[in-house]
Amino acid sequence: MSSARRFTITELAAEFDVTPRAIRFYEDTGLLEPTRAGRNRVYSQRDRTRLKLTLRGKRLGLSLQEILQLVRMYDSEADTAPQLEAFMAVLQSHRAQLEQQLDDIRVMLAEIGQHEQRCKRLLAGANKIPARR
Repeated sequence: MSSARRFTITELAAEFDVTPRAIRFYEDTGLLEPTRAGRNRVYSQRDRTRLKLTLRGKRLGLSLQEILQLVRMYDSEADTAPQLEAFMAVLQSHRAQLEQQLDDIRVMLAEIGQHEQRCKRLLAGANKIPARR
C-alpha cells in the first residue's frame, strides 16, 4: 500500500466541520471516490482536496453540478485554459446574480427606511393628540 496519507470519514468530517452523512452524499453525487478497507471508507489526499473544493464551491453559491464539472476539470490532464475559462464564466454568472441581489436588498432597505420614517411621523402626531376620556 502507498505511503500517501489516508483519511477516515470521521477525520474528514471533523476537519471540515461537516457530517459523515454530507460526505456520503458527496460520494453519491460523484464528487468523492473513496476506496474500501473492509467495510470502512478510506479517503485519499485527492478526496480531501475534492471535498475542500466542494465546500468552497458551496460557499460561493455554486450548485453541486457546477462543482462536479469544475472538480472534474481540475482532475483532467488537459490544457488548463478551457478549465479556467469555464470557471470564469461560472464566477461571472454568480457575481451578476449576487450583484442583482445586492441591488434588490438596497432597494428594500430604502423602502423599509421610508416606512419607518412614516411610522415615526404618525406616532409623533398620535402622541400630540390628547387621549379621550
